[in-house]
Amino acid sequence: MYENNYPNSYNNTEGNSGTETNSVNNTSYGQGNNNTWHYGNSGSFSGASGSDAGYRQSSYVQGTGQNGYTGKSGRGHRQGTGKKFVIATCCGLFFGIFAGLGFQAVDSATDFLRSRTEKEDSALAGEDLNTQGSVGDAAGGEALLHSGLSEEDVRTIQDLISNQTVQTTVTDVTQVVKQVMPAVVSVNNRYIERMSFFGQEYSQEAGGSGSGIIVGKNDTELLLVTNYHVVESAEELTVQFVDGSQSQAQIKGSDADKDLAVIAVQLTDIESDTMDQIAIAKLGSSDDLTVGEPVIAIGNALGYGQSVTTGVISALDRAIDANATPTQVSAQTEDTEINTFIQTDAAINPGNSGGALLNSAGEVIGINSNKIGGSAIEGMGYAIPISDARPIIENLMTKQTRLKVDEEKRGYLGITGLDVTADLVQLYGLPKGVYVSNVMEDTGAAAAGLVRGDIITAINGEEVTSMAELKEELCYYAAGETVELTIMQGSPVGYQAKSVQLTLGKSSQ
Repeated sequence: MYENNYPNSYNNTEGNSGTETNSVNNTSYGQGNNNTWHYGNSGSFSGASGSDAGYRQSSYVQGTGQNGYTGKSGRGHRQGTGKKFVIATCCGLFFGIFAGLGFQAVDSATDFLRSRTEKEDSALAGEDLNTQGSVGDAAGGEALLHSGLSEEDVRTIQDLISNQTVQTTVTDVTQVVKQVMPAVVSVNNRYIERMSFFGQEYSQEAGGSGSGIIVGKNDTELLLVTNYHVVESAEELTVQFVDGSQSQAQIKGSDADKDLAVIAVQLTDIESDTMDQIAIAKLGSSDDLTVGEPVIAIGNALGYGQSVTTGVISALDRAIDANATPTQVSAQTEDTEINTFIQTDAAINPGNSGGALLNSAGEVIGINSNKIGGSAIEGMGYAIPISDARPIIENLMTKQTRLKVDEEKRGYLGITGLDVTADLVQLYGLPKGVYVSNVMEDTGAAAAGLVRGDIITAINGEEVTSMAELKEELCYYAAGETVELTIMQGSPVGYQAKSVQLTLGKSSQ
């Protein structure tokens, strides 16, 4: 509640000199809470009591000049500005002091760490350590303790050095080669090359070379693995060991789709000195290989004898048809079996097929195959992963070794046949095998009931997909022996499987 006393008395007198004097005569303003302000004739303004300290302690004098006010005592305004100036000055001083202390602390910490590092380096490189032993032994530990370091620091340094591991890249493969070379052999194949010209069949003797790996031994045989295409259609196989000696070999079992074969050499055909020098290869794993890992290839390159090449794993799980060249890969049909291979830049040339691809520990991780790369490709060799090949190899090793019969004693079916190609399978739905185009009279085939249009798919349980494979199988049977043929015969409801017994005849029939 405000209490105002009106009227206010105000006098205005103009003097002769042109000056104007204004006065307010003892006007009092009253406000609640016992606050009273007085504005006297002399221009003074005062507060009796209250909470408005700014006004309560201030008085102003009205001048008589240009109607302006002259501050008689402005302590309230000047005192606020002074406080701000003092506070700002103090803040600046405090900031400078703390900044200086911070920089000094950093410098001190840096000097301390530098001094400690120099002590550690001096302790490690000191003469006592060089002459009295390693850091890990008693003399070295005593030297560290006398170096000024604490006992805890000494233990830390010793642990770091004792746990230190050094990794190096090995480029010297002499030890691996020395270890594995006795387990790698050269395989020489003599075969009959047959050609057809204007309906006439011609044949001539030809030869090829490859490599093999000694993978096992039983009571009577030394067992080796190689590529199927190295021993395909072989009339005679010869194995050359690390000491240069040679022995005859026979095909124990093969898997054409995987391009693998196991051949056997009779132990009685191997000299005792040779047996002392050869070795059985250690098969590793190809499941945990990494791209960039170093590899070594050993094989009978170009038929000149065993040679060594090195490289790295360029890629893994390359999906390629094992029976096709790289240019044919894009033309694969749905019936083509695709296998995966290890790709490497280690040189794999003709003759390397069937040889060993090794890791740095001397373990066989792949079986090289030059057939896949071909001569048009450089720096891209392929190998069958050993983890994929191992179960096939182990199965082929259990098969009974068959000896080929002399050519003049071999038996014949008495048919002419054609290959059922993948195109014919796709177009006409024919089973894959050998299509019987003609059956000769008075032959085993005629007696067994074979007719034109039958398709032979197996002989004694061994699958055949071409006339060449059928002839290869017949090399193991003499005239007069009985074999079981699996054939597919046409019927109103499609081809039906049938087994027939057939007695082989002589070539003169």
